[in-house]
Amino acid sequence: MMNEETTSSSGGVSKYFIRLSQTYQSFLDRLTPHTKFRWVAAVVLILVFLLRIFIYQGWYIVTYALGIYHLNLFIAFLTPKIDPALDFDADEGGPELPTKANEEFRPFIRRLPEFKFWYAVVKSTVIGLICTFFEVFDVPVFWPILVMYFITLFCITMKRQIMHMIKYRYLPFTHNKPRYQRVNDAK
Repeated sequence: MMNEETTSSSGGVSKYFIRLSQTYQSFLDRLTPHTKFRWVAAVVLILVFLLRIFIYQGWYIVTYALGIYHLNLFIAFLTPKIDPALDFDADEGGPELPTKANEEFRPFIRRLPEFKFWYAVVKSTVIGLICTFFEVFDVPVFWPILVMYFITLFCITMKRQIMHMIKYRYLPFTHNKPRYQRVNDAK
């Protein structure tokens, strides 16, 4: 008798968490097409986090770790899924974008898609915000050193990424890229 009660109660808890995860996934699915709204909400969340850091004057290590994590996410967002530096032909100088109509066209596919980038930024910011409610994470550090190190790391990393983009001639953003019409659409 005891086993039947335990099994039925654990089945109810299991069903509850399954239903909760389905509701959460449904919410994410409905949110997916609203890119601008999602990013505005993410920026507001980051500003709330920074406001909390500024008001309470602490948790600089948490802020630094969050900044480094966001930088890594941004680099993964800018990087192609298939790195052209590793994909070369021996007879040619390396991979290049097509310049003629008969050459193969390979679209830019990100290593980290936009939605997953946004989702990771929001999750990590919420975790960082939760960490600011616990004194154990408020490690005393000289924050100007962290700021200088972060700026240096950002500049070096972005310079390397931009040089990679220039070398392999890819642009990870769709803004200002030419859009061609199909022959059927032009009529």
